[in-house]
This record gives sequence, C-alpha cells and structure tokens, in this order.
Amino acid sequence: MLWHLGGAQTDIANLKAEDIDWKDRTIAYRRRKTGAMSLLAFGDDVAAILKTLPTSGLLFPALARIHERHRAKMFIKRLNTVGISGVSLHSYRYAWAERAKSAGYPERFAMQALGQSSKAVHRAYAKKAQVVVPPLEDYEKRKEQAAVRPQVFMVTDVSRN
Repeated sequence: MLWHLGGAQTDIANLKAEDIDWKDRTIAYRRRKTGAMSLLAFGDDVAAILKTLPTSGLLFPALARIHERHRAKMFIKRLNTVGISGVSLHSYRYAWAERAKSAGYPERFAMQALGQSSKAVHRAYAKKAQVVVPPLEDYEKRKEQAAVRPQVFMVTDVSRN
C-alpha cells in the first residue's frame, strides 16, 4: 500500500475499512502528522489488495499496534535477511514521488497525495526521477490539432417568438 498510495507508514498502518469508498474508489483519512484530510482515488492494483484485507476496522491491525520506530526496525531487519540494504519504509514516499514525476503526474496532485505544501520539499522527494522529455513537435502537433477542431454552436430558433 505504501508503494501505491505514497502515504506515511503510520497513516497507512492505521487505515480502516471505513476509510474506503468503493463506489467512488477513494480512500479518505486524516494525516497523523498534519491533521489534514487526504482523499486519494485508487485503481485496480489497490482494489485487488484491499479486497484481501478486513472489511471492517483496521486494515492492518497488527501493524497499527506497533510503534512506527519499531515497524521501521522490523522492516530493515527483514530486508537484511534477504540481503537488501539502504531501503526504509520512508523510501516508499520518495519512490512514489519519483514514479509520479516520471509518469508526468501533475505536481500539484503529487503534492496533495503526499501531503506536502512546499514545492521545494516535493521536488527534493522526486529529484531522482528519470524523466524522458517528449519531442516538442508532438506538443506542436497537438496544439495544431486542437486549433483545427470544429466548433459546435447551439442555435435557437428566434422566429417562434
């Protein structure tokens, strides 16, 4: 869920089934650090994960009971057992920001999703993103195509008055 939502580990660990709106496919929760509301739409990958979790109460009850410091240590210990180092639970937030930037996700949406109000902080999170700059000619062609679109006007019959 950290990979998909980019949320802080404590916020994600404390998600409840009641935070999910299946009709609108959104998750809404109050950020622990700032108290601000977070409202995130989710796609098929997240829906598949959510369907495997409890349908009421905490989605991750065991994780929610553990203090964030201990969750982080447990995660690092688990990674060490498989020979992975240099990764933390917070790395998922950086990865989410980098993925968003690489995909061309609008910065304002990424900042909202991560709960960041500072562009400088957000850009620091996304600084390692690999972005392939599209050809300028593609943008020029799109602009030309948009300029040639026929306009449809509604005409009312004024002779009936």
